Amino acid sequence: MKKILFVCTGEDYPKGAFTFLESLRQEEPVCVTGLFFCPLDYQQLASVSQVPLVAPYLRLREKEKNIVEKNKELFAKECTARHIKYHLHENTERWEKDVFQKASRFSDLVLLSGQLFCEDGGDKQPNMFLQEALHAAECPILVVPEEYKPVQHLVIAYDGSKDSLFAIKQFCYLFPQYLDLPTEIVYVKDEPTEDIPDIDELKSFTKLHFSSMGFSKLHFKAAHYFASWIGEKQSAMLITGSFGRSSFSYAAKKSFAEQIIREHGMPLFIAHT
Repeated sequence: MKKILFVCTGEDYPKGAFTFLESLRQEEPVCVTGLFFCPLDYQQLASVSQVPLVAPYLRLREKEKNIVEKNKELFAKECTARHIKYHLHENTERWEKDVFQKASRFSDLVLLSGQLFCEDGGDKQPNMFLQEALHAAECPILVVPEEYKPVQHLVIAYDGSKDSLFAIKQFCYLFPQYLDLPTEIVYVKDEPTEDIPDIDELKSFTKLHFSSMGFSKLHFKAAHYFASWIGEKQSAMLITGSFGRSSFSYAAKKSFAEQIIREHGMPLFIAHT
């Protein structure tokens, strides 16, 4: 049984993430903790801060906590209806990295919405709060689009590093039900050769885990074109190493991962060493 951390950070309930949770439950029993944060409404906070009275602030805080309780009730109801073992984290405050980080430390996987995470933070996704979560997590994260569709194809970002191999191993451990899907390992480097680092060892290892495996080398700059390339894949999931370090290079990795979250409705698996 795996322990899942389900994170909701705003007024809108992350339906895509819960749909994915339900698909996990159909494969095996899971135990899920619901971690809920109050929404961030900067316009209301600004108006309250300009009024030297306690009452407007207290009304805003009460409204925020009512939203959290509503989402907790919906989560509990949906888990009960689908026979999912669940626990509700006691948090009712706004986004706090330390709370999330500790909860992820004792989890096998984090599920969260790429579109709704602290969506009132003002910036386009991934906003500063989502970026902070992706860096702070102490277990793998699955960033799930709200329009989630069943995964039919896997794409693994590979650069020959221990991070990319660790991501493959973590994915195999967490999602054995996906190992029969068509899978493509992609190495991106703007050079004329077809060399892929440690290709023989990589093939030997992956053939023991995946039923249908292909290998590709893409001859372009990952930071500029990878997100567009993978955006053409239908019903795919991208598997990567740590968000804070690179699967192709630090700048490239950060760039294409953020682009995929921002522009493509695609599940993104991020492992952490």
